Amino acid sequence: MSAPAPPSTGAFPSPPGGFAPAPPPSTRRNVELLLLGCAAVITTVSLILVEASQEQEITWEIAKLGAAYLALFGVAHLAVRRFAPFADPLLLPIVALLNGLGLVLIHRLDLAEAQDAAFASLPIPSPDANQQVLWTGLGMVVFMGLLIVLRDYRSLARYAYTLGLIGLVALAVPAFLPDRYSQVNGAKIWIRLTGFSIQPGEFAKILLIIFFAGILVAKRDMFTGAGKHVFGMELPRMRDMGPILVVWAVSVGVLVVEKDLGTSLLIYCTVLCMLYIATERVGWVAVGVVLLGIGFVFAYNFFAVVRVRTSTWLHPFADYSNTGYQISQSLFGLATGGLAGTGLGSGRPSQVPFAKTDFIVSAIGEELGLIGLAALLMLFCVFVIRGIRTALAIRDSFGKLLAAGLAFTVAIQVFVVVGGVTKLIPLTGLTTPFMSYGGSSLLANYALVALLIRVSDAARAPAPVRKRAPEPIVDAPTELLSKATEVTRKLEPADLLRKTLRKTKGGAA
Repeated sequence: MSAPAPPSTGAFPSPPGGFAPAPPPSTRRNVELLLLGCAAVITTVSLILVEASQEQEITWEIAKLGAAYLALFGVAHLAVRRFAPFADPLLLPIVALLNGLGLVLIHRLDLAEAQDAAFASLPIPSPDANQQVLWTGLGMVVFMGLLIVLRDYRSLARYAYTLGLIGLVALAVPAFLPDRYSQVNGAKIWIRLTGFSIQPGEFAKILLIIFFAGILVAKRDMFTGAGKHVFGMELPRMRDMGPILVVWAVSVGVLVVEKDLGTSLLIYCTVLCMLYIATERVGWVAVGVVLLGIGFVFAYNFFAVVRVRTSTWLHPFADYSNTGYQISQSLFGLATGGLAGTGLGSGRPSQVPFAKTDFIVSAIGEELGLIGLAALLMLFCVFVIRGIRTALAIRDSFGKLLAAGLAFTVAIQVFVVVGGVTKLIPLTGLTTPFMSYGGSSLLANYALVALLIRVSDAARAPAPVRKRAPEPIVDAPTELLSKATEVTRKLEPADLLRKTLRKTKGGAA
């Protein structure tokens, strides 16, 4: 006769030898390191191709640029590995490749400027590529400083109003300075001192994104109130339209006083996207588009700079030698590049004014062609998609709006820049993120990447293991009760039944 089966306890039976330990969560940092190595190889090979096409000797200057680039992003990788180990492994390599390609094109334009100066018997200007490496190093300092100091991005929500005020002040300061300290090419967007210049609007856009993410979370009920239904859309109530009207007024004010069409359009469109994400209502988008149209009509009728840019956009060859020269040369360069481009170092991108800043996309289209330009846009597209994926994965509302706002501001900026260069929309004066020459843009964009990586680390990190709470003292078993329970478990069911019957009969007697 077989032994009786042990009583079932309701738990999953443990296999022989016990359960295997759970594998440690993957951080994907080695994937990031491999992709950074690929970006370094592409950048170095591109620098060598530029030198070969320009019939230059391969000198230590190229080795210096390549080594500086590799060292900077190697240190950034170590910082991410230490302070944000679960961050998205694609964000930093994409930024590294974009920055590297921008460095290649700036070096290529330096060579063209040196050749033009030599032909004209003029002094050779100092190369801007070295300065760009220096600005990249300062951007890395900002990047690593934010990762080290900002351990929890949610702490920014407590200072949302303060950061928003600082952003508005930074945006407005150039408007109150004399032209010699703030105006460059007709736009009052700089603070220019002796040996120092900065564009505060680049930093203001990040501070305003943090502010609007905080206010959209804190005042969500105000933005989701029921309004009138028009054409299947639920429009916001009039008393709830204060924030969008304030943003519209600020954007128009930036356009009117500072003559900066790009920053005003970028801030307004970013806030409009964040409003839609927070409320999921098309009515806010409809109201925002109507206000955008009203602002454009107002600016076109009252400000000459908007009329000139609109006319140049519609008829670039009508005033070819003056206002239409820049966009016309850009179109000629894109047409020359064709499908596959002229090759790195074989085109003439220096014929386009401000090719290192506003029109660096035109240089890419000429020397790398439609294929290279499409690959560049794909890199930006992947960066934005990974940012949106971070916004979907994070658990709190502030993190969702912050990550989405940071991703969408990059997407809008790239659209505005490429649209202006290709004559899809009027020129705005914005620079291409991570690629154009300039310190303010690089510093601000590396701060943006640090914030996005911090949110991504929180979104991808495994949930912390919660310790089992101790039992309340009322429910805790006493020593006597524990012994009685142990004795009861040792008794067979038949013995327990006999013992109970005896006690029953004794009580009856």
